[in-house]
Amino acid sequence: MKIIIAGDGKLGATLTRQLSSSGYDITLIDAKKNVLENSMERYDVLAIQGNCVTMTVLEMAGVKDADLLIAATGADETNLLCCATAHVMNPKLHTIARIRNPEYYEQIYTLRDLYGLSLVVNPDRQAAIEIGHLLKYPGFLKREGFAKGRVEIVELRIDSKSKLCNIALNDMYRIVRCKVLVCTVLRCGKAIIPDGNFVLREGDRIFVTAPANHMTILLKYLGIITRKVKRVILCGGGKISYYLAQQLEKSGMTVQLIEQKQERCLDLAERLPNTSIIHGDASSQYLLDREGLASCDALVTLTGMDELNMFISMYGSSCGVPQVITKLDHIEPNDMVNNLSIGSVISPKDLCCNTIVRYVRAIHNQTGAAISIHTIADGKAEAVEFEVNESTNHCGQPLKELKIKKGVLIACISREGMIEIPNGESSFRAGDMVIIVSSGGEVLYQMNDIFAN
Repeated sequence: MKIIIAGDGKLGATLTRQLSSSGYDITLIDAKKNVLENSMERYDVLAIQGNCVTMTVLEMAGVKDADLLIAATGADETNLLCCATAHVMNPKLHTIARIRNPEYYEQIYTLRDLYGLSLVVNPDRQAAIEIGHLLKYPGFLKREGFAKGRVEIVELRIDSKSKLCNIALNDMYRIVRCKVLVCTVLRCGKAIIPDGNFVLREGDRIFVTAPANHMTILLKYLGIITRKVKRVILCGGGKISYYLAQQLEKSGMTVQLIEQKQERCLDLAERLPNTSIIHGDASSQYLLDREGLASCDALVTLTGMDELNMFISMYGSSCGVPQVITKLDHIEPNDMVNNLSIGSVISPKDLCCNTIVRYVRAIHNQTGAAISIHTIADGKAEAVEFEVNESTNHCGQPLKELKIKKGVLIACISREGMIEIPNGESSFRAGDMVIIVSSGGEVLYQMNDIFAN
């Protein structure tokens, strides 16, 4: 499949890395020569320097023979015009545009056909939805939903005080009192799909699959005390903060938003009548203390600087804020970052990338394509949801009889609303939703890709 990516910024670079590693034929378009040269050195891609909205540049990029164009420049207008121009040149082309402006986003679905858009993505809005979900259900570092919200994969960190520290997975049930599956363990930067004899150690980050209604039980017996979030402090007045505050206002939470630019404060005050807009520097300890940081239920750092977000989040953690969420755009998760007290980490570009990758795999494999795809364990593993159909191999056979590829785990089976954490006697059949976790690096386009034979 030939894919053109217009815009080699944060999202474009993330897509280039993920899609090129999956074997797709990638052509990059960007106006900056040095950015393209950097990508060409790191990945096996073709690069075209120029304006992505001109027919000449699009033709040089091979738009007439391409299968998909992803417009991810920093300007919404450029992305729209790029998709519209490319669609005229190749009516069969699939197009994806990143649209961030709230004013455009409200009307863009009405104009999708006019611009020839197959999919519209908004990383800021996706990040706000993800943060809102974490605030609504505190206690976990991350939560990924599957099977229409009936199944979740959650992330927990094992510290020295955890009840799971030095416990073998076979003994986990007697502690948590509900059936869950540890599908991946991230230890020393390596993603491991463990067996029952695996012993959890301090510093491990574990990814647990369970029915959504078991999550409260899991927290209870692990001794993780959570309380309903009533007051939230947001640091930074960008687009994510706007979308998030709008969402939290509707849920009845008290929202305090700190923004340094006075003009932006006035704009936000007009758009968010039920949010307290505070003009000031979010890195000021005096300001944070004055606004009651130590007594708030949650702190979300959303400024445009990763380092500043981490700095404020660490101070919030030191003040005993129960829930801290940190946005990181440029700094990639690593052991150094993971060991800092910055709570849950949200990456807008990674969330957006997951949505685009799911669409790419769907058009690559029209039958039996993944319903949802979530990158977990700092990108070292994937959780993929498939619907079993008549062409799926081994329907009705016990799992213990199947030969499954190394690094692949069947984590959950959902059948007619009933959730099963599978064992060797379990089986799947047509119509079931199955969640697969893979750390082998191989792309799973359909359910049959998990079998070794």
